[in-house]
Order: sequence, then structure tokens, then C-alpha cells
Amino acid sequence: MDRIRIVGGRTLEGSIKISGAKNAALPLMIASLLTRETLTLENTPSVADVGMLLQILSHHGVDYSVDGRRPGDEPHAARTLHLAARRIVDITAPYDLVSKMRASFWVIAPLLARMGEARVSLPGGCAIGTRPVDLLLMALEKLGVSIEIEAGYVHAWAPKGLIGGEINFPKITVGGTHTAMMAASLARGHTLITNAAREPEVADVAACLVKMGAKIKGVGQATLEIEGVGALSGAHHTVLPDRIETGTYAMAVAMAGGDVLLERAQPGLLQSALDILSQAGAEISPTNEGIRVRRDGAGISAVDVTTAPFPGFPTDLQAQFMALMTKAKGRSRITETIFENRFMHVQELARLGARIKLDGDVALVDGVSELQGAPVMATDLRASVSLVIAALAARGESIVNRVYHLDRGFEHLEKKLGGCGAIIERIGGSN
Repeated sequence: MDRIRIVGGRTLEGSIKISGAKNAALPLMIASLLTRETLTLENTPSVADVGMLLQILSHHGVDYSVDGRRPGDEPHAARTLHLAARRIVDITAPYDLVSKMRASFWVIAPLLARMGEARVSLPGGCAIGTRPVDLLLMALEKLGVSIEIEAGYVHAWAPKGLIGGEINFPKITVGGTHTAMMAASLARGHTLITNAAREPEVADVAACLVKMGAKIKGVGQATLEIEGVGALSGAHHTVLPDRIETGTYAMAVAMAGGDVLLERAQPGLLQSALDILSQAGAEISPTNEGIRVRRDGAGISAVDVTTAPFPGFPTDLQAQFMALMTKAKGRSRITETIFENRFMHVQELARLGARIKLDGDVALVDGVSELQGAPVMATDLRASVSLVIAALAARGESIVNRVYHLDRGFEHLEKKLGGCGAIIERIGGSN
């Protein structure tokens, strides 16, 4: 099992190209099941989750090809995927596939829309809370779907096809919104979705569905109106830049110090996080090329943060921000409102010398003057990268174990940071 070795104490200088958003690429890939024609997705990140989802889609009958990096391309050139579900060959998504990646559960919507039936294993994914699928299933029931849960599988069927309806989510759910949009696009009649997720990745999927022929009003808003159509066509779509990767590298620069241009980054996708970073002492400057992040010799200020759905502070940046606050002047208060059990990185940060107290969904972080390198272990995707960020500013050597978590969502992380002067390398073998 690979590990990452980091020697801290180096400032970051240079530029980093931001990859396509994994959290948009996955539902966009699943949307290929909605049409018999080819869906082409540019700027798809080369991460483990994308590779796993290609296997899952292939199981259902999706033919795909990948335009990879060619000689002469830039080092981190994004890939283009061509996906075609001309014939769906299996309506069952088995446990051994779905258990490896939670987002794959969303295939239930296009399978129902195309085939009238689906049998999908209850999902797995990161161990950051239960994240039940009840709201996804509620949305499908509002569209005329009958559902039974048996032996760890959701069996859903709509022999007369999907029928438009009113879906009012009691709380914001990204997965539920993705599911509802995909299903409603091919349902008969009108669907109204209220309290829909407004995350940029949801809007990106909606924009792609519109290119495929879906009739969706209110893209990017909390209320969506969808008029079902008889069939969707193929389309050509470019995945938006990854706001979580953008925020992660911005926090790395704030942590280690330096001056880095985050190429292709779009400030509007994570303005709340950029505002918090500015309060913490980083200089954030939007440019024509992306976002420039700079922190000179000035110290890091303690800032309180509460995670919230978009446009609030993203839960997927909470662990990274906590790493930054371990070296802030004073005490910061971090409140996690989205997922339970998303403080598992706390004990590993403590191994580097961090001082953090937990009280339910609140973490109190007392900044220290110095962190000390140590061996640490990743517990989930975002927790793992928080350890990398902390290690960049720690004295001495750190080894981050279980980096397969990192590979699920970050493309060429060690190369991107190494290109800005960090001492970081991947070590093959077991830990």
C-alpha cells in the first residue's frame, strides 16, 4: 500500500492547474445511462473514483473510451470520456461494486427511467456518518416508483413509467437532488423540486442534462421545475473546475506560506471559503488565469467556521481548514453541521502536535507555534489531505499512510505540490 513522505518547512511557490470536479464528474458519468447516444465529458479528473465508476457503468452496458494524455500534452492534462449506453444489459448494481463508492447508488434513477426497474445495493463510501438514502428513495416514490428493501438491496420498479410529481426535500441533499433531476427528466409530466441543493456540481449536472434535451428551469436555485421528455440525446460537456481541490491548495499555501497561482480556479465556486481564508491572513487575488493565493511572514489568525450547504463553507473543506487552524494565533471554533463522525482526523493531527478538543459537533482548536512531523494514517478522503497540509508546515518528516483515500479524489497531488517546492514523494509498498 502506497504512502506519502513529506518533509515540512518549505514555502510553496509557482502554479497548480486545478482539475475537473470529481463531485460533478461522477453524476455526469451516471447521466450517460439516460440516453442511447454518446455523452462526451471533457476535463474529467484522473482519480480512482472515476475509474471505479467506469467499471460500474460498464457492468450496466455502458461502452466507453478515454482520450488520455498524448505526447506533448501538459503534465496534468485532463481526460475526455466518451460514454454510450445504447443497451442496458443489467438492472442490478451489486454490492461488491456499490459498496466501494457511495455515489454509484445514483444509477438507480436512470435505470428506472430507461428500464422501469432497478435493483441496487445499499451504498458504502467514506466512513463519515450514516448518510442514509431515505431522501433519495422518497424522491423516487413521489415520481410513482414502488420500493422494497430486501437483503441489503433496494428493489425499485415503475412498470407504467415515471410520473412527474412534487418533491419537497425536508433538508438539503446533493444526492437526492441529483437523483430527482435525472429521474424527472424522463418522467411524464411536470415535476417541482423544492429545497433543492444549490451546489455548483448540481448546477453543472443540470446544465449537462439541458444540453441533452432536458427541460429544467431554475438551474442553480433552490426550486427546480422539470418538464419530462420522451428521450434524451447525447451531448458534449466540460466538467467545471474542482472547488474542493481549489480550496485545499489555497489552504496549503496559507499553511506553508508562499505564493501560488491556482490556474482555472473560479472564485464564485467557493467564495465563502476564500473569505474565511482572507480573514485567516491569506491574500486572495482573482486573476484572468485563476486565483492567486499568497501568505508572507505574517502569522495565521484564528477564525471560527460552521459548515453549511452551498453557498456556505463546504463540509469537504472542514478537515483542511482545521489543519490550518492548528498553527493559528489563538483559539478557533469549528462546527460541523453536515456529517456526523467527520472529526476522525483530529487524533491524527494530534500526533503532529495539534491541540484540539471535541465537544459533539464542535472542535476547539488552540493554535501551536510548531507542529512536529510524525507517521499518520488517513481515515477518509478529506481527512487524508488535511494531514498532508499539516505535514507541509511541520518540522521534520511525516509519513501519511493509506493514501488510497487521497487517490480517490486528488489527481497527481504529490506532483502538483512538488512542482511548487514541497518536499513530497510517494513511496510504494506496505505500511
